[in-house]
Amino acid sequence: MNYFNYFTEIEDTFVRRRGKHLHLSPMDWALIESWKETGIPLHVALRAIEKAFDSWEAKLRKRSVKTLLYCQEEVEAQYAEWLESRVGASASEDEKAEKPAEESSLPFARSAILDHLRRARAKLVETCEQRRAAGEDDFSESLARAASLVAQLESDFADLPRPDAQKLEDSLTGIERMLSDVLRSTASPDELETIRGEIKKQLRPYRSHMDPAVYEQTFENLLLKRLREQFGVPRLSLFYL
Repeated sequence: MNYFNYFTEIEDTFVRRRGKHLHLSPMDWALIESWKETGIPLHVALRAIEKAFDSWEAKLRKRSVKTLLYCQEEVEAQYAEWLESRVGASASEDEKAEKPAEESSLPFARSAILDHLRRARAKLVETCEQRRAAGEDDFSESLARAASLVAQLESDFADLPRPDAQKLEDSLTGIERMLSDVLRSTASPDELETIRGEIKKQLRPYRSHMDPAVYEQTFENLLLKRLREQFGVPRLSLFYL
């Protein structure tokens, strides 16, 4: 991940989660630079920003988030946890083999999780290359970014002596959220209208028995499912392992 991408990925995540376009201030850019100089991995910073906004959205009374400084405490906390999780990462293979209990808390074997990440990354790269063959666009750029982030997570998860599946899931959820937003903007209005009509027809027999909030969430889930299938975007969550 080069110097430029580190800044732009953080800016994009912050602006996307804030919900309104807002250029970062010189202080925000200085903060990002301090994170990079400290050695905070990009995927750790992005996960922290996502978590900070999740906490903000859960508040009943919330002031608007105007600066990246809002996320600083969470970024520092996530980085401290990441550093702690890497203690012993330089141990020899024999030493690691003697400590299988460290992976006992994982919902799946580490090898199975890594295989899932490899398959997801390969599919993202494949779809990106197919899209680029038809011409460069924002969607292909987002696919390339997602593939790069998954590759970082894959490498990090492989090296950690005490891997944390929940933190990995949080990072994957953030990437999926980014891709979902891009999918909505990539599909044409006619495509979206057709898909929405088909989903309404599919849910019509059940709508009267569903709570409005449940119906809206189910509708949204089905819409994104159709868009992912149409554009060849894999599920990243460990739930789909």
